[in-house]
Amino acid sequence: MFNSFLRNSRVAAAALSALAIGATAFSAPATAAPPPLFPFFLPQIEAAPPPVQVEPQYEEDRSVELPARLRRQVVSYPSREAPGTIIIDTPNTYLYLVLGNGQAMRYGIGIGRDGFTWSGTQTITRKAEWPAWTPPPEMIARQPYLPRHMTGGPGNPLGARAMYLGNTIYRIHGTNAPETIGTRVSSGCLRLTNEDVSDLYSRVSVGTKVIVLPITDRRADLGRTVR
Repeated sequence: MFNSFLRNSRVAAAALSALAIGATAFSAPATAAPPPLFPFFLPQIEAAPPPVQVEPQYEEDRSVELPARLRRQVVSYPSREAPGTIIIDTPNTYLYLVLGNGQAMRYGIGIGRDGFTWSGTQTITRKAEWPAWTPPPEMIARQPYLPRHMTGGPGNPLGARAMYLGNTIYRIHGTNAPETIGTRVSSGCLRLTNEDVSDLYSRVSVGTKVIVLPITDRRADLGRTVR
């Protein structure tokens, strides 16, 4: 009888233990998520792509406004040169694109600083969009801190377009420093705003004649704005 009593006590204890475990399980927080029954059916969530960094198209995004005389405009410009010829008015920092019928498109430009102006006749031998820049050895010798090469882009000193002149180191090109238009600042290249150089680029082709007038030329500044 005593053994029967022990067996009954053990059965009762086991039953109470099972009830306790069940109570603990049901007392878990209601917010706990149940484990997925079929985890291989869960959708794969991809991370959102990083935001795209948009570069400014032109340096004019810096809100630099040119003086009225340096803005692109059609002017009266009598010339014996054929339409499509480029004439650099070095003394007055203008570039004229001869249109014919006594007119030209005039652009404000930056020219070579003292000691770096030049004159003569060249032709455009190559054109490039967003050109890379490799300073020539003579420029490196004067300014050793310059990069040996710079890929094209908004931060490149050559700007949005470049037109290479003959076999020289000189170019007509854009700029990432539009405030220098109308000044004498370069090592001999002729710079326009990126907007203006893109306009000029679309109007000329390889083989275009380019006449660079000397700094003391008396024929300069013949252009009058066409009203």
